[in-house]
Amino acid sequence: MTRVKDGVLQLDKEANGRIWVMTLNRPERLNSLNGELRKALYETYWEFAQDEDAWVSIITGTGRAFCTGQDLRERADRDAAAAQGLPDPMVQMPDYLQNIFPLADRLDCWKPMIAAVNGIAVAGGFNQAMQCDIRIASENADFGVTEVRWNQGAGWVHHLTKVIGLGNALELVLWGDKRISAERAKDWGLVNEVVAPDDLMPRAMEWAERMLNLAPRSVRNLKEILYRGTVMGPIEAQRYASNLERNLQGMEDSVEGPKAFSEKRAPVFKNR
Repeated sequence: MTRVKDGVLQLDKEANGRIWVMTLNRPERLNSLNGELRKALYETYWEFAQDEDAWVSIITGTGRAFCTGQDLRERADRDAAAAQGLPDPMVQMPDYLQNIFPLADRLDCWKPMIAAVNGIAVAGGFNQAMQCDIRIASENADFGVTEVRWNQGAGWVHHLTKVIGLGNALELVLWGDKRISAERAKDWGLVNEVVAPDDLMPRAMEWAERMLNLAPRSVRNLKEILYRGTVMGPIEAQRYASNLERNLQGMEDSVEGPKAFSEKRAPVFKNR
């Protein structure tokens, strides 16, 4: 099923609605986030988090960019309106969509997310990719943190040090006039794979389809444990994990897993 939101975001639901493919569709503005796209994207993330049939998501872009962050042209128009005492022209979002990052924590959504980075991923667009668990990049992709060029905030960069180390993060963030290639991003650990442009979406779908054969509650538990464990000591993290995994008790899937193993067949998980 294909659905287009406000003409700027395409949502395709594959595999009976278990795989959501979100495509940013403002190629003429390098998929920068204006009010309409921001609202459409945030609403879609919220719907994905709430939909029990949705197991895994993919986000990508059209044209030569994945996403270039905030639409600074729109920002300039907003600033000009404010200087004249005019109403803010930006599309207003409901309170529950005002601040959804980091996605997993804010939405309490621990479903796996994949970024298929088709081109330029800079500033807030880079952050969109970093919200995902797996990042697959086209050979055409490059990455940058450009906020220092335009005197904009980028508080989201704090977690980059855990992924690429302090030295690489300083180079990338403080010298915001440069971008790094997909291959260098892979060397730094920012992306998992680099593929030819035509192979990007098929490869992302392969990753997503593999997830359909795994136990969704267990996957979500372990994602949450891994992320939360980065800010916990080992004893606290183990205690948290033990408490969390009590939610596996009494599930049909917890019976199905061992049963399928003993019968030497693939399990059929239902998230029940």
